[in-house]
Amino acid sequence: MSNGVHAACSVFDLFLAVLVGVGLILLSTFGLVAAVLAVLGAAFAAIVNTIVGIIGLIVVLLFAYCLLRRLWRCCFGGRC
Repeated sequence: MSNGVHAACSVFDLFLAVLVGVGLILLSTFGLVAAVLAVLGAAFAAIVNTIVGIIGLIVVLLFAYCLLRRLWRCCFGGRC
């Protein structure tokens, strides 16, 4: 049974999440993460750089899907 409380994000929250994901992808692409972690070793920095890029890509895809689904329902479903 639901008590009427729904956990929902606004479109603005989802948009900010997509921007964070894009930021992670850009940090990974330009090698800034690897440059900061180069002190710990090149192999470790490359692995962490790749992981940050993959996490950023997953965040963008998940939240972009949620944003698209929310906007579709709002525009064509009749309720927001």
